Amino acid sequence: MKQSLLFVPTLKEAPKDADVKSHKLMSRAGIIKQVAAGIYTYLPLGYKVIKKIEEIIRQELDKIGASELLMPALQPKDLWDESGRWDKYGPELMRLTDRKDRDFCLGPTHEEVITQVVRDYVSSYKKLPLALYQIQTKFRDEMRPRFGLMRGREFIMKDAYTFSETEEDLERWYKLFTKAYIDIFKRCGLETKIVSSDVGQIGGDEADEFMVMSEVGEDTITYCEKCDYAANQEHSLLNSGDKCPVCDGTIHTAKGIEVGNIFKLGTKYSESMNGKFAGRDGKPQPMIMGCYGLGISRTLMASVEQHSNESGIVWPKEIAPFKVHIVPINLKDEDQYKLAYEIYESLKSSGIEVLIDDRAERAGSKFKDADLIGIPFRVVVGKDAKDLKVEFTDRLKGEKELVLASEILALI
Repeated sequence: MKQSLLFVPTLKEAPKDADVKSHKLMSRAGIIKQVAAGIYTYLPLGYKVIKKIEEIIRQELDKIGASELLMPALQPKDLWDESGRWDKYGPELMRLTDRKDRDFCLGPTHEEVITQVVRDYVSSYKKLPLALYQIQTKFRDEMRPRFGLMRGREFIMKDAYTFSETEEDLERWYKLFTKAYIDIFKRCGLETKIVSSDVGQIGGDEADEFMVMSEVGEDTITYCEKCDYAANQEHSLLNSGDKCPVCDGTIHTAKGIEVGNIFKLGTKYSESMNGKFAGRDGKPQPMIMGCYGLGISRTLMASVEQHSNESGIVWPKEIAPFKVHIVPINLKDEDQYKLAYEIYESLKSSGIEVLIDDRAERAGSKFKDADLIGIPFRVVVGKDAKDLKVEFTDRLKGEKELVLASEILALI
């Protein structure tokens, strides 16, 4: 794509209310624009990254046999009364009334709706197991929205739900989603730590969180370097230096950003909402449920926290908005113009997402913007264009070299 046609409003200075690295960089790089506290517009570059993350999620969840659907954001009070959560959820629930004085909420989660959907169609064990997921905007009336996309009032999330006949089958799905999440975050360039946690407002019998280590994280993680033990400090009550409860190792602590969580709901919702099916003996029994959340906008934010430097973002390859950024120094120079567009067309025809900076800007401004927006591979077309050579930079490795233009495709 031509950069002159792409809406990328870069800024020299971050907004005054941006107080963490990711918020500052995403604002400066034209990734997001704040509309109100905790509410953001995803600008074209940011939305391209969001779509890349969503596609990775779809690929990994489809692989394990989950089906995608889309449920309404607007949910009636009646369903929440059935589950007993209307009065228990708290002030974070965005409540509203329609013109006929009927109560609704903007969904922070969808356990009630998915239970209604499945109970009305699944009446026998022969229809189980079932795994359903959606990607949708969620709403929570946070008292203190902060840190950009980490704690917002409107955010993009993937939520999935499984329905099983037995506890053993729930355990099987729990492991499948755990592995899928590990693969998703790895493909997004994020190393995560799985920690045990409280079930919170979702409820259920057991829960785990997927944490990205970061100094700006709101959660404190206790973990052992000698074994796999890790837990949210609120759940473990351990401190740095304590003995590991699993082995003879020593507990360490670190801050983490929660990017995903999984719950063994059991029969919490199927019991209260009459989500039952005829078992093998013909008797009605409640479906055994699991719930699996993944914060897509938080994954975007966590990636910027982990993959950036003082100059800007350095996107992991699979979620980068473009793979290659071509930066001609002087488009008035015939050799540079010709070579830059030859490379551009060659990469496009090879199916590679490429951005060319065709703007009438000074070289210094082009380089600063290129650093900010963080495309992994950069091709600078300058004075060596007459010899068909360009400067090729792999920003993930921090390596730069002068190469023939014909070598670029192989290097990528």
